[in-house]
Amino acid sequence: MTEDTYEENQEPEENSVTFSKVMLLFMAGFVLVFIGVLILIVAGAFGGNGSASVGIVIFIGPFPIVLGAGPNAEWLILIGAIVAALSVAIFALMRRKMVEEVD
Repeated sequence: MTEDTYEENQEPEENSVTFSKVMLLFMAGFVLVFIGVLILIVAGAFGGNGSASVGIVIFIGPFPIVLGAGPNAEWLILIGAIVAALSVAIFALMRRKMVEEVD
């Protein structure tokens, strides 16, 4: 009887360890993105004579709309289109796996 109680007490502790690892990973990612944004802001403020390019991918449902402007817009549009195609392919594969698991 004491063995069952011991095993039951171990499960919540293992779940909390897993949760803390996930939370740590999430926080590390958030901090890295924040630092990256700060670096870009500082670089933009002190490197005033550069040119800017922008690219954007907008998903409306499963359909991507890729836009870009500036001197390097062609590369940004190409990269955006590749990322959009990969996203749609990964979405389709994940959906197929989910449907197979349900059946």
